[in-house]
Amino acid sequence: MTAPEIAFERVSKRYGSGETEVRALSGVDLSIDRGEFVAIMGPSGSGKSTAMNIIGCLDRPTEGEYLFEGVATSTLTRTQLTLLRRHKLGFVFQGFNLLPRTSAVENVELPLVYRGMEAGERRQRALAALGRVGLEGRAGHTPSELSGGQQQRVAIARAIVTDPAVLLADEPTGNLDTRTSLEIMQLVTALNRMQGITVIMVTHEPDIAAFADRVIRFVDGRIESDRLKSDGALEVTA
Repeated sequence: MTAPEIAFERVSKRYGSGETEVRALSGVDLSIDRGEFVAIMGPSGSGKSTAMNIIGCLDRPTEGEYLFEGVATSTLTRTQLTLLRRHKLGFVFQGFNLLPRTSAVENVELPLVYRGMEAGERRQRALAALGRVGLEGRAGHTPSELSGGQQQRVAIARAIVTDPAVLLADEPTGNLDTRTSLEIMQLVTALNRMQGITVIMVTHEPDIAAFADRVIRFVDGRIESDRLKSDGALEVTA
């Protein structure tokens, strides 16, 4: 049987100690298969951002195990974790995180620069990624010359230029108006449906979470509910 792409086995995360200790996650079991589109929800302090940081190999569990494609990440060195992020994961943030004085195509090229890719191939792949998000004609524009929606499209192009297995989106529509949010979500959905990219998205907006096939809700460091969308309804699976 193929291992799930993402798996938590009794994952806990604590910060501080003694009276100041904060338990962000408490014995979480979680499994996400390749090609799923999962939304993670929950109130502030529920553990959803901590879970996302662990999935993105930006943090490690205090207890338990996080497995990526069947490999226990606790066995990986810092260099190996960096390579996993660089080759397997793409990140999209609420604030876009684009370099302000750098053109769209140069922003998209950045992950390939870190890979040491030759300049000509790097430019070709970055332009192709911009084409995939509908920004063929904006390659030379800086972020200040782009709308919020266009900036997020550049950020998505930067995330997918490396052909990642998993796209991690943290409140990807948080700074966008309703119409632009829907356009971005349609783009993310297309990447999942047509290119098979696993999408894991943190959001607090139910209408944005509705684009996902599965909604996981965290409360007090635990999974309160895990639901699959089927025939327009949500069915409890855990």
